[in-house]
Amino acid sequence: MKRTLVFWVEGYLYNPNVFQKLLSYIFLPLSFLYCFIMWIRFRIAQAEDFGIDIISVGNLVVGGSGKTPFVTALAQDKKDVAIILRGYGRDSSGMIVVKDRENILVDVSVSGDEAMIYAKKLPFAIVIVSEDRKIAIDKAKEMGVKQIFLDDAYSKHSIKKRDILIDVKTKNSFCLPSGPYREKLWSAKDALVVEEEKDFSRKTTLKDPTAKMSLVTAIARPQRLDKYLPEVVAKHYFEDHHSFTKEELETILEQDKSESLLVTFKDYVKIEKFGLPLSLLDLELKLNSAKISRL
Repeated sequence: MKRTLVFWVEGYLYNPNVFQKLLSYIFLPLSFLYCFIMWIRFRIAQAEDFGIDIISVGNLVVGGSGKTPFVTALAQDKKDVAIILRGYGRDSSGMIVVKDRENILVDVSVSGDEAMIYAKKLPFAIVIVSEDRKIAIDKAKEMGVKQIFLDDAYSKHSIKKRDILIDVKTKNSFCLPSGPYREKLWSAKDALVVEEEKDFSRKTTLKDPTAKMSLVTAIARPQRLDKYLPEVVAKHYFEDHHSFTKEELETILEQDKSESLLVTFKDYVKIEKFGLPLSLLDLELKLNSAKISRL
């Protein structure tokens, strides 16, 4: 029931039917008010210069857009860099160094799934989670980095940074609650907007496949995976950042009579500790645009 509600909301925000479109018009006064407040917030913000190159990768709408693989592609071969993100879904709070230059220092329950992806995929990077990005920036500078990547920080207008926005296609152009936009690309804001297939492309690798796999995933808008999927016995969608239990996954394997669970890397970092048979659908990005590669 909960997942059905999530799908309904995702349809309402991105691809509304007639009833959902009507409902979005009912909420338009609130939408206009929300968007106006966000514009005021942008206009009064004073960007603090931290004296270090900071690049933010974000998107204007709610839900997934591929920020994590995009940042991973940007930082893949760089040294003396830090990745800073909020750490959604973690069972912790405050500023935490997830990984220093050599070692992962905490487990995924403390870091959150996305931070652990960076920690495992970027051998040279420092990874920090913090609700307050400014505290994390100061910590990264203290640790001697020369460049910082902020995951999902377009709205942090009080930080001087270069903004990259991943364009997410939607048939609904309203701000919340009538549409998916958390904020608009304000005319006074300088940002590099990138598009899939034009500026970057996705590449998937299937690791450890079996004859009978059950898809299990807890990502936003999981239908995005459909065009990359091999044949699966069944699809099991959970709420974004869901914390899996071994028992619920064992139940899926038993009910589907599957040989393995097909998961994304975001799911894998939370599930690998259970010792269950896993097949990995690993997603990476190839940067096609020279303007991005030079960052």
